[in-house]
Amino acid sequence: MTRPPPCVLTIAGSDSCGGAGIQADLKTFAAFGVHGLSAITALTAQNTRGVTAVHVPPVEFLRAQIDALFDDFPVAAVKLGMLADAAVIAEVAQALHRHRPAHVVLDPVMVATSGARLLAPEAVQALRDRLLPLASVLTPNIPEAELLLDIAIGDPAAMPAAAAGLRALGAGAVLLKGGHLPGPVVVDLLVTEAGEFRFEHPRLALEGHGTGCTLASAVAARLALGDTVPEACARAGQYVHAALAAGSPAGRARLTFLAHGAGAPRRR
Repeated sequence: MTRPPPCVLTIAGSDSCGGAGIQADLKTFAAFGVHGLSAITALTAQNTRGVTAVHVPPVEFLRAQIDALFDDFPVAAVKLGMLADAAVIAEVAQALHRHRPAHVVLDPVMVATSGARLLAPEAVQALRDRLLPLASVLTPNIPEAELLLDIAIGDPAAMPAAAAGLRALGAGAVLLKGGHLPGPVVVDLLVTEAGEFRFEHPRLALEGHGTGCTLASAVAARLALGDTVPEACARAGQYVHAALAAGSPAGRARLTFLAHGAGAPRRR
């Protein structure tokens, strides 16, 4: 019999236009040949021009989703995305303590592309205190890192100290994404117990949708397949760059949706 693929669980919000959130996570898992599971933290009504409504299910229902999956599947890794509010964050933290997955990749979805804050201050504090210490890998962008640390990160030279500061909050490793910083090359910096690793890609002249969700999901998938953290982050970055370069614009805002599977390896 063929060996079953590893199972990877995403705990995140649903993006009704299909480019980010749960939808992007499951497409990424499929591209890497892992079996995707999902527990939905929020339902959104959104398109390429914005979010018009959000529904957060009761935390009891979120708990039931997570427990049902861990009860039946050998979950090799968990990816965390949009967690809505402090109550949801607390519920997810409790679930991780109950089930103790080997790998947790936390994408701290706190700041919209427009710059608007998506989490109330008490929710940001709950994320910092309750989830960062449980994360194997934290994958913030620059605005999210600034919010978590209450500092400004103005150029790539400031990234090592910021990533180290985030890791000091309890995360096992920090992949700080530099896409918000200016320049023709995008630099992502990984800081682990073993040291620093830089990943560079030429900047693409387009605005993508769902890149952060996809990157974190790709890291989780690669960890489930047996990669080390540096290997997983390197391959995840390569995947996102290839999928974005092969993507196509959609919707009236003409955001580029990733071409999932473009250049992605199947199972090892």
